[in-house]
Amino acid sequence: MNVKKAILPILMAFAVYIIFSGSVSVYDIVTGIIIAVVAGLLFSEILIAKASKSLNLIRFGYLVKYAFYYFFVAEVLAHLDVIKRILNPKMPINPGIVRVPYEVSTDYAVVGVANSIINTPGTVVIDLDEEKKLYYVHWIDVATQEPAKCRSAICESFEKYLTKVF
Repeated sequence: MNVKKAILPILMAFAVYIIFSGSVSVYDIVTGIIIAVVAGLLFSEILIAKASKSLNLIRFGYLVKYAFYYFFVAEVLAHLDVIKRILNPKMPINPGIVRVPYEVSTDYAVVGVANSIINTPGTVVIDLDEEKKLYYVHWIDVATQEPAKCRSAICESFEKYLTKVF
């Protein structure tokens, strides 16, 4: 059992426990530490391939940049776009399913980009073709069916950050 590999899962499990408990009482902190250590030690071999990667501060910096971009730029713009469509009496939508190629290579990055697309209003990943490296995305307003342009509009900005994180 590699304790270095367990550090990040322990910290993440503890943070999730404290956030969801909504309390920082002594009881919750002690319970959170115990649960986090057990979970981190149990699952670190499955979750972490290289301990040095998980503790890299440069990658963490990119994760912070990505989180800022995702929550304060991509999400806000997508919500405003959907709100504008809902409030417009003509409801200007042109829904469809498009093929979106992706260029990330790790499983974590593929899932991270797919989750970013799904959580952004107006787009939903409905399928993934790992052999062809394609997401099939339902898009609220299909601006183009050309895969390269779809990638540029839907997932390129997420890939830019998540490639460096994962």
